[in-house]
Amino acid sequence: MALAKTIASVYDRATELKSFDQTKSGVQGLIDAGIKQVPRIFFINQSKSIRKTSNSLELPVVDLGSTDRALTIEKIRMASENMGFFQVVNHGIPLSVMNEALQGVRRFHEQDVEIKKRFYTRDASRPVVYNSNFDLYTSPTANWRDTFFSFMAPSPPPPEELPEVCRDIQIEYSNQVLKLGGLLFRLISEALGLKPSYLGDLDCDKGLAFFGHCYPACPQPDLTMGTTKHTDTGFLTVLLQDDIGGLQILHQNQWVDVPPTPGALVINIGDLLQMMSNDKLKSVEHRVVANEKGSRVSVACFFSNSLAPLTKLYGPIKELVSDENPPRYRETTVHDYMQYSLSTALDGAPRLLHLKL
Repeated sequence: MALAKTIASVYDRATELKSFDQTKSGVQGLIDAGIKQVPRIFFINQSKSIRKTSNSLELPVVDLGSTDRALTIEKIRMASENMGFFQVVNHGIPLSVMNEALQGVRRFHEQDVEIKKRFYTRDASRPVVYNSNFDLYTSPTANWRDTFFSFMAPSPPPPEELPEVCRDIQIEYSNQVLKLGGLLFRLISEALGLKPSYLGDLDCDKGLAFFGHCYPACPQPDLTMGTTKHTDTGFLTVLLQDDIGGLQILHQNQWVDVPPTPGALVINIGDLLQMMSNDKLKSVEHRVVANEKGSRVSVACFFSNSLAPLTKLYGPIKELVSDENPPRYRETTVHDYMQYSLSTALDGAPRLLHLKL
């Protein structure tokens, strides 16, 4: 008993979390302070994490510039049903815009900490939210990651409220991704055997959140994770990543590396689209491993109108259910599902179970 008390007094997790949060400088602040050891709040439960994987997986590549629309739709259908992930090339977003988006995120995270602190908050309704770990106080382990985000559609913040170091590119890249999303939702609608405008008519392509992630180089990458395993809660995610790597997806019950492909964007199905397709499409668990090579940055754009408490109900699409294939989920508003998801830790039970009938 005395030993347990001694250990508890040495490591008071709640106090250390609060202390880390109050610095308002995130993981990057730890690196700037010159730490050589990962603080205990970031330690993963080693028994829960198969750390290393020798496998890497080439995600299916969909050429959006192809004139063979039927083949494009079939590729998207197969990838969305079997893996939940695919890559797109010839997607219409210039390489210069993609590169500048990554540089903009890097500039934000590497700028003077006093400027960054102005944006540090845990109030998700603010125009710009910057913090480390949205689930810092509910998750069993903190992730080696800092993030800033803004909802860029349908009601973007006034430009002057966005961070100056990445304002222009954040607006430009978000507008380009919105256009791409319109196309992707048309193709996915057809892949489901629906009319091209089906998902767009349900406003799946109207809301967009821009997340700029930074995973600083980690002195002890085997002790922590960049992002613990999770599925994405929205309809669809468009991921732009730099060349550092670290993304892994759970495929056939194994963690496999997804090496970055220059010029390609990674697309994955979110929980709401799996629910609406009645499990035809798959929202697949993925994670990001920490690394000591260098600071990894990525831009994840989530299609979801989660901020506005809209009353529109989403459930399994009636054209996709039948007596033989009854609905597997109850209806929900996007807002309610997102609020539930935000209240749970990233690495908890699959959040879609919350909606299971």
